[in-house]
Amino acid sequence: MTLRHVLLAGVVVAGLAISGAGVASVLMDLPQDATPAPADPIGDMLRDTTRTPLQNPQGPATQPQGQSNSPTIIMPTAPAAAPATPVVAAQGEEVAVQEELPDEIPAEEVAPAPKEPASPPGVRQRRRIAVIQAVDKTTAETMRFEVEVGGRPVRFGRTLLFKARACEVSASDEMTEDAIAYMEVGVQPRGLAAPTEARQVFKGWMFASSPSVSGLQHPVYDAWVVGCKA
Repeated sequence: MTLRHVLLAGVVVAGLAISGAGVASVLMDLPQDATPAPADPIGDMLRDTTRTPLQNPQGPATQPQGQSNSPTIIMPTAPAAAPATPVVAAQGEEVAVQEELPDEIPAEEVAPAPKEPASPPGVRQRRRIAVIQAVDKTTAETMRFEVEVGGRPVRFGRTLLFKARACEVSASDEMTEDAIAYMEVGVQPRGLAAPTEARQVFKGWMFASSPSVSGLQHPVYDAWVVGCKA
């Protein structure tokens, strides 16, 4: 094989690699249709805010009160204090009563207890998939589907596109168990001969604990985050 053939083969391989990368990039930008998310009973139970915490009805076993075989120790009683001799004062004389002052408390006993160092705040755990619930107000279609963080956009209905940028669950020291997702939602009609850039209608954080406040409010669609999955 001559040098010319080797160079020609290298050019062909480089061209195929570049075209393959371009095709992969285009495929990542193409939206995929939303499919119903599989049932997740454990996740639904964890997201249920009305549940009551599990309690152990069985308390610690108490030992029955009975006679003990161990010997009884009788502590000797302190002898009774002798009655004080009354002091008789003559008329016109004053009797000085000396009060016993309490012993001074050592400085070590009154020293304040050392303060415990504050524990560091908890860290939110990131998840790979955001679970979204969407409703089409015109057709009454509702669906719960998954959107991969940093993956392909997911289409719901005829025009709505979802992209997930982050999905986190609340830390252990937070007061409310919550799932938070950073979503980008756009509108792009289906079946266009020349696809255009989707018109953005929502961009920001969605909180599962407050869907009516942080969810998508659109004339045709409503959408909110339900949870995050690994």
